[in-house]
Amino acid sequence: MNLDLSGKRAVVCGSTQGIGKAIAMELASLGAAVTLLARNEERLRAVMNELPRNAGQDHHFLVADFAQPETVRTAIHPYTSNHDVQILVNNTGGPPGGRAIDADPEAFAEAYAMHVVCNQILVKACLEGMKRARYGRIINVISTSVKVPIRGLGVSNTVRGAVASWAKTLASELGSYGITVNNLLPGSFETGRMRDLVKTRAKESGRTEEEILESMIREIPVGRIGDPSEIAAAAAFLASPSASYINGINLPVDGGRTPTL
Repeated sequence: MNLDLSGKRAVVCGSTQGIGKAIAMELASLGAAVTLLARNEERLRAVMNELPRNAGQDHHFLVADFAQPETVRTAIHPYTSNHDVQILVNNTGGPPGGRAIDADPEAFAEAYAMHVVCNQILVKACLEGMKRARYGRIINVISTSVKVPIRGLGVSNTVRGAVASWAKTLASELGSYGITVNNLLPGSFETGRMRDLVKTRAKESGRTEEEILESMIREIPVGRIGDPSEIAAAAAFLASPSASYINGINLPVDGGRTPTL
């Protein structure tokens, strides 16, 4: 199996912590030159210095805030004018929790801008380099909510579904250029996002955080919370030459929790 990413350049969003950082580390370990994209410059520098580095791997970082799509455009366009990108990992934090019916309309617009508009900006900026290489891997980290909506994440459920449909459309449009578009659907992973969800559910229900966590684990057939490195391995495979015929899929990485085919 060919998992070698030597000579490939990857842009990984939301890569200063959690799943994004784990993916960046895994891609770098397989030989990719990794460019980190997030809003905190101090954390970006720290993670860049942690990335595995061999001869020919020139890692970079870009500063942008997905809540302000123009900062993403301003960061990525000069970069892709000088560097061809073959791998793009779209990943950013989800909207605040809460019921869909209670959300202000503006919350949906803000989430759409962060997840769909910013993804579109990044894809368009990276597209010509992928076409020139006849090699492109667009990987979107979204949520199992595209299969089964998650209670208490109304705005997130809505916008994640939009990203999934956008990605499936792109997969049919870009496949002939050697570019694949796939979605990773993470379940419960040991991240700040999951800890926040546990706290919210505990507050709403009057139960302890330990009780909430135990109830979540009972829903997972493998009987544990995932480690970010495990979804990073799936991302690395989808980014690799060996995944060239996998296109337009939603891949749950959730220990078997999602109760659908």
